[in-house]
Amino acid sequence: MEPANAADVAVIGGSGFYSFLNDARPIASVRTPYGDASGPVSIGEVDGRRVAFLPRHGADHAHPPHLINYRANLWLLRSLGVRQVLAPCAVGGLRSEVAPGDVVVPDQLVDRTSGRVQSYVERGAVHVPFGDPYCLRLGARLGALEGVKAGGTMVVIEGPRFSTRAESQHYAAQGWTLINMTGHPEAILARELRMCYSAVALVTDMDAGVEVGSGVGQDDVFAMFESNVDRLKTMLADVIADLPDPTGCACSTWADGIDLTYDVPAGPRQDQP
Repeated sequence: MEPANAADVAVIGGSGFYSFLNDARPIASVRTPYGDASGPVSIGEVDGRRVAFLPRHGADHAHPPHLINYRANLWLLRSLGVRQVLAPCAVGGLRSEVAPGDVVVPDQLVDRTSGRVQSYVERGAVHVPFGDPYCLRLGARLGALEGVKAGGTMVVIEGPRFSTRAESQHYAAQGWTLINMTGHPEAILARELRMCYSAVALVTDMDAGVEVGSGVGQDDVFAMFESNVDRLKTMLADVIADLPDPTGCACSTWADGIDLTYDVPAGPRQDQP
């Protein structure tokens, strides 16, 4: 019998996205080798699939983006047996290809953070392929959903401040589509732990570079995300029932034959309650 604290899919909730399934059961807090995760994890079912939910910022948004314990969060999910991660997040739009209210599944990422611990590798030679930072299989499935825009580059900034107009205009001039504060190092940590990972980005605003006086406001961002949470929940529940089999995905097989210098949790034992 599958352990009660086991799941093979996880959803990491963004700002204002603090719960997922109505019948989800909270699990006991688990301290990881990397410290405490952001908040309580709950497990429920979608069409017979066990799904873990973790609020990225904690249940009450206690953790700002630059101080989230990303390593603990991803390690905890992997220790539950998770192999596929869907990561809804709030983003700003940088270019006219997107508009507030759009849901975008990006296919590229640019890291403009600083000071974040972004790897489990602390010794030895382990170099992770990251040319495609998001799982191609998950991206294809999510991108096929009605009303979803597939593709685009998400630049991740340190935060917690929003960009200046000059910064925003610079990012847009590079051809980057979206801007966010939490998408890195989530994606690379998931890859190091051999999990499939895809961001699901809700455009809450157009970033500061659009026009003079149009700087981003926190209240507007939170309100737009909160007003779309039910829509995101429905979309994620629909896609979870039909996710591709992660077996053989390059998100995991990259490490075949490599002596990893960190531990990848094997998941709950069959004899665990």
